[in-house]
Amino acid sequence: MSTAKRAYGGVSAADRRAQRRDALLDAAHEIVGTRGFAKLTVSGLCAEAGLNERYYYESFGDLEAVLTTLFDRIVGELGRAILEAVASAPDNADAKSKAAIGAAVDMLIDDPCTVRILFTEALIHPTLAARRSETMHTLASLVVAAGQQYYGPATALRVGDRAHFAAMHLVGGLHETITGWIDGTLPISRDELVDRSTELFVLVGGYLAGETYPAR
Repeated sequence: MSTAKRAYGGVSAADRRAQRRDALLDAAHEIVGTRGFAKLTVSGLCAEAGLNERYYYESFGDLEAVLTTLFDRIVGELGRAILEAVASAPDNADAKSKAAIGAAVDMLIDDPCTVRILFTEALIHPTLAARRSETMHTLASLVVAAGQQYYGPATALRVGDRAHFAAMHLVGGLHETITGWIDGTLPISRDELVDRSTELFVLVGGYLAGETYPAR
């Protein structure tokens, strides 16, 4: 067996490589989340991770790849937290919306680095800005899918593309609202933020699903 494939201490070469990659992403999370992408360098990243620079090149071609992979990891963690919260919530629109929004807010409260990456770096870095736009559409699609599951597929056929339009407004508005809450320009409590946001999501969802929705 070659050295590259040999297991050490019961850990395979593939697992060791994955561990090094995760260590680099953890280091990038700390650097970008506290000092910004402009301060991210290969040498600094490896020093933060405690790894030789050759291990950087086994996983990443450039720092842009590190940043996009980090962004995708954060979004994936956020998505899983939301889905888990929704799955465990009571089966009504208010509870499930509140669980989803609460899970997102709590993840941000717990990690200031994540806040900076998603709400600052993702706006000023061109690659992340494009990634952020894709993510907003993906989140809107998830909102629409959740609405279809709760209100029934007939709603989607009747409402058409207005559902995605409304979801984009809700997701975009929630992003801006959370931004204002984080930077202190929206002086309300965590519970007020979640409750008021939930109210809007439920009102719009119920309006779109209602039989009185105006035909055009």
